Amino acid sequence: MIKLTYIALAMGAAFAVFSVQQSAVADDMAGMKMNPGAMSSAARSSKSALTDAEIRKVDPASGMVTLKHGALENVRMPPMTMAFKARDAAMLKQAHEGDKVKVRVENVGGTMTIVTMQKQ
Repeated sequence: MIKLTYIALAMGAAFAVFSVQQSAVADDMAGMKMNPGAMSSAARSSKSALTDAEIRKVDPASGMVTLKHGALENVRMPPMTMAFKARDAAMLKQAHEGDKVKVRVENVGGTMTIVTMQKQ
């Protein structure tokens, strides 16, 4: 029983120290003015960055495009060759095997989808 009391006291003291540290950090930032819509250029570029790729296959029936692509940082995918769903049919009409493109792939409803594709 005494051990449990000591443990409870130690945990309470640790929590109190943590709370004081957190409020001190919050106070340090109280005078900062930040634009809620502002975003660093690095964060902005990572959200819109395009990756180099080569079209290996276009399958209009399934709406899929097979790409040999570089690293897709936004979805944490290493370079590889893989088929992706095209966002719309217009993309499929413009895509031809062997084309060098820049792409943006995103996870849309659990499906890796090409949301942007530009010919180089």
